[in-house]
Amino acid sequence: MNKFFIRTILIVFLCLFFTTFCNDKDKAANTDSKLWPNIEPYKSGFLKVSDIHEIYYELCGNPKGKPVFVLHGGPGASTSPYYRRFFNPGAYLIVLYDQRGAGKSKPLFEIRENTTQHLIEDIERLRKHLKLGKIMLFGGSWGSTLGIAYGETYPENVSGMVLRGIFTGTQEEIDHFYRGGVRPFFPQTYEKLEQTLGQAPSPQTILNLVQSEDPSERLKYSKAWTAYEVKLAELYIPDRRVQGLVNSRELVNVVASLALIENYYMANGCFFEKDQLLRDAYKIKDIPVVLINGRYDMICPPVNAYRLHKLLNNSRLVIVERAGHSMGEAYIEQALIRTMKEFE
Repeated sequence: MNKFFIRTILIVFLCLFFTTFCNDKDKAANTDSKLWPNIEPYKSGFLKVSDIHEIYYELCGNPKGKPVFVLHGGPGASTSPYYRRFFNPGAYLIVLYDQRGAGKSKPLFEIRENTTQHLIEDIERLRKHLKLGKIMLFGGSWGSTLGIAYGETYPENVSGMVLRGIFTGTQEEIDHFYRGGVRPFFPQTYEKLEQTLGQAPSPQTILNLVQSEDPSERLKYSKAWTAYEVKLAELYIPDRRVQGLVNSRELVNVVASLALIENYYMANGCFFEKDQLLRDAYKIKDIPVVLINGRYDMICPPVNAYRLHKLLNNSRLVIVERAGHSMGEAYIEQALIRTMKEFE
């Protein structure tokens, strides 16, 4: 009886010790990985990049700091003030911009002269316009794709990359997102999208529907697609919050541009040759790269990051436990902030 009692006390003590130890570690990590305070741009404007398009950009932080270009997702989403808060404003010149057809760039919803190759050249035009040398690239999801594509085109202009939720634009990855990869884990979400569309989801199907001549039909299908993506993006997000986001008046343009431009790109294989980014990874193999991926990322599963990591000599792979796809999830957020501190 005494032995049993002593063993029980010991087990309880150890449990309390490890719980306290782990909680203290988490508190320390949180303290070290808080978002930086809100800041405002010291300059903003538009850069004309073609006869059709002007891209919106803004500069924050230290004008003489280390330049970092923030590449938003989608394609078709936009940047936001939240993105400014991942960087020490005293150490970095933070360049945020909206890609063609999205956000504050003009014209909104425009898919003419809008391909990955155009977006690559827009980064280069903006770099030259700002008279910058080598730049860091910070992007997630589609932003990771664009960062890799720019790096492989202009490796001499890249000082480093911090990429999250890796997507290399292969047909396998596109099929995973639209078809078999997601359905076993989100059967209700997948079925709801399928029923709204009236057929199995595919990029071309959704692209056709969100280009309907009927504005109410365009909005209906844009919301359906965005709700599907938002639900998949976080480890846990209540359905009521998903509906609140897709029905928000403030986000109506983001919902529309995301559904249109994202499906336009996916229907065209992201304008890549077969496995192009993986094939050409040798061009960026010596650039310092940190790849951050949620363990339970349903949109861009960690195998994508792992494959790329194996091709890059100077990369570090960070698999974030207890996290999905969204950069707003606490552990993803912390990993990104810590990594940017390392690059200061």
